[in-house]
Amino acid sequence: MNQPTPRPGPEPARAGVPEHGRVPKYYLVKERLEELLGELGPGGRLPTEADLAQRHGVARATVRQALRELLLEGRLRRQGRGTVVAGPKIEQPLSLTSYTEGVTRQGLRPGRTLITLDRLAADPALAGRLAVAEGEPLWHLERVLRADEERVGLESTYVPVARVPGLATDFDPEGSFYGYLRAHGVHLGTADERIETVLATPREALLIGTPPALPMLLLHRRSLDADGRPLELVRALYRGDRFSFTLALGAPPPGDDERP
Repeated sequence: MNQPTPRPGPEPARAGVPEHGRVPKYYLVKERLEELLGELGPGGRLPTEADLAQRHGVARATVRQALRELLLEGRLRRQGRGTVVAGPKIEQPLSLTSYTEGVTRQGLRPGRTLITLDRLAADPALAGRLAVAEGEPLWHLERVLRADEERVGLESTYVPVARVPGLATDFDPEGSFYGYLRAHGVHLGTADERIETVLATPREALLIGTPPALPMLLLHRRSLDADGRPLELVRALYRGDRFSFTLALGAPPPGDDERP
């Protein structure tokens, strides 16, 4: 029997039990299914909805709701006409490392599929964020992100053409954009990032290959080069069932205000 797949972090003290003590029937089924996932291990195929409903003495709709939550949490994934246990989520560090570096560190094979590489004129909003003149040419690079050939995200990058004029001719769209920048003498300095949860648009869901109802993690980044000049704007959409983000925190220097 496979060992149960550990879940990150400690469980809540009361887990799914409300204060009034009444637990929805689907949640009880979900807890039993979580035990089954540990027994099956990653890649293990679940019984059918009908079999699970009979096994647990509930309606198929109850099983379906429990499975839906496990799918949204990334514990399960669809494979053909069945459902299998998913592997651990991809942990992407919140740092100025490329997607390639983050995925490779976990033993997965990164990849990208080019959607668009266009020149466009900077509108007032983009010009302000990138500290360029309105109308200055920008590259817009849009790529689907892959991990072991599975589509897991969609990344859109804006960068002034003047910073990387040869992007359309000497950049491999399957490769790392940050690696390309370093090879051309452009070095990253700092970045501001903001993360929020969203639902994909119909176009985004089609490109990533997910249902529109799947929660996504949306990352906005504005990167500066080593001289403090704005370099890029990034809008990256990651599947909420396949990604988690990590950040190393340190204590403030002595004497700093440590109020919570």
